[in-house]
Amino acid sequence: MLIALTPEEEAFRDEVRRFLDEALTPELRAAGRRCSGIFTEYPAGNDWHRILARRGWSVPHWPVEHGGTGWTPLQHYLFASELAAADAPPRAPMGPQMVAPVLIAFGTPAQQQRWLPGIRAGDDYWCQGYSEPGAGSDLASLQCKAVRGSDDQGDHFILNGTKIWTTHAHHANRMFCLVRTSREGKAQQGISFLCFDFKLPGITVRPIPSISGDHELNQVFFDDVRVPADALIGEENQGWAIAKYLLQHERGGAWAPLLHARWRRVREALDQAFAGPLAAQAERADLRLQLAALRVRIEALQALELRTLRAQAAGAPVGVSPSIGKLLATELKQALTELHLQVAGTDALARTPLDQAEAHALPVDEDAVFALSAYFNDRAASIYAGTNEVQRNLVAAHLLR
Repeated sequence: MLIALTPEEEAFRDEVRRFLDEALTPELRAAGRRCSGIFTEYPAGNDWHRILARRGWSVPHWPVEHGGTGWTPLQHYLFASELAAADAPPRAPMGPQMVAPVLIAFGTPAQQQRWLPGIRAGDDYWCQGYSEPGAGSDLASLQCKAVRGSDDQGDHFILNGTKIWTTHAHHANRMFCLVRTSREGKAQQGISFLCFDFKLPGITVRPIPSISGDHELNQVFFDDVRVPADALIGEENQGWAIAKYLLQHERGGAWAPLLHARWRRVREALDQAFAGPLAAQAERADLRLQLAALRVRIEALQALELRTLRAQAAGAPVGVSPSIGKLLATELKQALTELHLQVAGTDALARTPLDQAEAHALPVDEDAVFALSAYFNDRAASIYAGTNEVQRNLVAAHLLR
């Protein structure tokens, strides 16, 4: 940590550490270490969420009246740092960190009561319906259509179209979705934001296996799906402002704690790979120098995050900080996984599930298998949540305004 902690902050950090020592089982820690993607697979991730919920810490960033903790920005940062250091399973953000802030800011009291408790407890698992085959970075060009109607069963929308890259849709029972409700005016003016039951008739989920061998992504098809009209968040045709608000939460957050944890993992792999008496010392020295340079960049990002936290605590707006953090952090993730792959060498070429790496007659080093899986997963880091090129444009527009 780059700043001195007060006695109260040290006591909080120690409380978190004690809780993690008691609550994190070996199985959960293993799931955290085997997470080569953005977040852990559903069973372990949601089990961990439920454990945090029983402690009252599943949604610490929410307002207190909705179940949040009321922590200071630095306490949130300390919590994230301790989770990463303890190999806690990274949790899916779609419910707690993405749609929940939207419901708190734009939802009616009835909508908040309907959906927030299930997110907080881990009873509901959400997926995000944003990207489409022809609308990724240019999200405003989306075509998934929702037509409003009314009959003897009440007001409703009829959805037709498709969404793609829908993470964990095969586990979800809820979805938040951007849909086209008007073609008049600019493209952004005809978009609405819906939240609905993901088990409705007419919804089909088709898996998209990734190059890493994981099944995280899916394509979702809507065929005359009837969604109740009270699924609408905010005003009809005014969903673009909500979409931008949500993307701030998707891009924001503390990146440095997880990067520090990944850096330590690469350092451990490097020490192990060159531990023998016949180790190539010149190669080892070069890799250590690259690793040190990445540590400096992570420390610089952490300094930026801590400065932003202090500014937020003083009431300053978030501004363009989420875009800067997303840009710097995802480039660092890719650089770390590239270096990890260099350290793993040819051992990384084995293609086997992480939990089975050492179970074969010719066992494979699990960390080497992880290195390749993480490398493939992190190729997308500069694309998801808004491409890094888009983030550079946002930062430039902010600075030149």
